[in-house]
Amino acid sequence: MTFSTSHLPSVNRRRGLFIFLGVAYIGMWAAMSPLLISGYRRGDAREETGALEEVCIAAAMLAPALAAILVVRCVERSGRVRDTLALKWTKPWGRAARACLMAFVVPAGLTTAALVISTFAGRYPFDGVHWNGLGAWAAAAVLDMLVSLPLFFGEELGWQGYLFPRLAGDGDRRSLIRAYAITGAAFALWHLPTLLMGGQYPGRPWYVSVPAMLVSCLLILPVFTWLRLRSGSVVPAVIGHAFVSSVSVGIVTEFADPKAALDPLHMSMVGWPGWIVTGAFVAFLTLTGRLRPSFYTARNVHHSSSIRRPQAPVR
Repeated sequence: MTFSTSHLPSVNRRRGLFIFLGVAYIGMWAAMSPLLISGYRRGDAREETGALEEVCIAAAMLAPALAAILVVRCVERSGRVRDTLALKWTKPWGRAARACLMAFVVPAGLTTAALVISTFAGRYPFDGVHWNGLGAWAAAAVLDMLVSLPLFFGEELGWQGYLFPRLAGDGDRRSLIRAYAITGAAFALWHLPTLLMGGQYPGRPWYVSVPAMLVSCLLILPVFTWLRLRSGSVVPAVIGHAFVSSVSVGIVTEFADPKAALDPLHMSMVGWPGWIVTGAFVAFLTLTGRLRPSFYTARNVHHSSSIRRPQAPVR
């Protein structure tokens, strides 16, 4: 697949990028301002979020999508929002369905591998697998993730639907490197208000949490992009993001000693164990060419030609 952005005038594309980032960032800071003003700080990874925190988080997560829709409709005028932001279920449907399944399987595998590394390093207080009730817990965790899925559309319609394709352009090597780097950095720094309040790294100062989040986003973004590229739809990237931000976090808590302190920097996808396993997976995707849009264009052309190839007559 390729991203159809070359038809956009460079002035419109550049203006659209600045407006998108401005609205997305202003929306985040505005949504988080009640918590920042009140002096809210998250000091424990097990701490539950209250009603006000949930409302602020939900509003913030919708900002990138609103920014993307605003730019597509009012600045670029580049066509239907649904098509431009890949908010569709592409054909063949089986390919998109497999990508959605991978959006569950891959983050689950990466999370498990990260916890194994952390356990052997003596940083994760593994309490064993309690099989009784495990199925009910897993079902509840997935259900909670699906309920929150619309909020993750709010983020990924911005990052994967709008920003990455605009930066990737025609998909040459330099443009792709720039797209992965800038989108990952923008994705990380957009979280700055929550990082200042200890959101992802409770109890950590900003000069630790901000670089850690930057590394985490630069590594996980190619995984979400891979899900988007292989399906031609933003939906699998949304599911992958939702899994990492909800179920993956729940896995860390579920299998830990309930009395032990939890430090995400040492035992999760946003900590150094997660960086190791995610970095290894991204290296695999890079070496096999799966992070290039042209990889999927060539595969789709080959698949289509195979389907249309006439059969030899029976003699």
